[in-house]
Amino acid sequence: MTFRIDERGTELREIDRFDGGVGWIAHPREAMQRASHALEVDGEAWVIDPVDAVELDRLLAEVGPVAGVVVCLDRHKRDAAAVARRHDVPVYLPDFFDGVAAELDAPVVRFGAELADTGIEATVVRNSRFWQEVALFEPGGRSLVVPESVGTADYFLAGDERLGVHPMLRGFPPREVLGGFDPERILVGHGAGVLSRAGRALEDALAGSRARTPRLYAENVRALLPF
Repeated sequence: MTFRIDERGTELREIDRFDGGVGWIAHPREAMQRASHALEVDGEAWVIDPVDAVELDRLLAEVGPVAGVVVCLDRHKRDAAAVARRHDVPVYLPDFFDGVAAELDAPVVRFGAELADTGIEATVVRNSRFWQEVALFEPGGRSLVVPESVGTADYFLAGDERLGVHPMLRGFPPREVLGGFDPERILVGHGAGVLSRAGRALEDALAGSRARTPRLYAENVRALLPF
C-alpha cells in the first residue's frame, strides 16, 4: 500500500476578491508569497498558476465550475496538473512555451493571442531560453494578470512602491510590453494584487524601476541579515 503525503496548503488566505474573480495564497508564511487566481468568464472559473490548498475547491466553487487551468509562466507549473485532473479539465499553455507540457501529468491545450474562446487577451511578456511569460488581459480592461515581471511581495518593492518590477528585470523593465495597459486591477504571481489605481501603480513601477534598483537591492540584503 502506498501513502501519499498531502502537501496542499492548510492555511489558505484569500486575496484579491473582486466582482469576477478571486485570488489566494496557499502558504501565507512563505517569503515568495506565491499567489494564484481564478477569473470568472461566462459563469465558469479559469484557474491561473494555482498552488493547491485543502480549501481550494470550496473557494473555486464560489467563482463557478472550473473550465480550465492556465500556466502563464514556464516556471509556474506549480500544482496546475493536480488541480486540472481533479476537475477533469486541461491545462492551457501558451503556444510558444517549450518543455513545459512534458512535465505536466494532465491533458494540455495550447493557446495563442486569446485564451481559448474566453475573450481574454494573451500578451507575450518574455520569450527567452530562461524565461517564458504571458500576461492575461480581460475584455474591458478590468484585470491584468502578470505572473512574474511585476509583483507586490516584499522582495519586489523598493521604498513606498505599491507594485515593483522583478529584481532581475530592474535594469530593463518591460515598458514596451506592459506600458500600454491601463487596467482597473493588477493581479500578480507573488503577493496580493493592486485593486485600486492600478494603472498608476504600473506606470510608476515601470518608470522608476532603474532609479530605485540600488534601494531595492539594499533593502533585500538587509532583510537577509541575521539581526
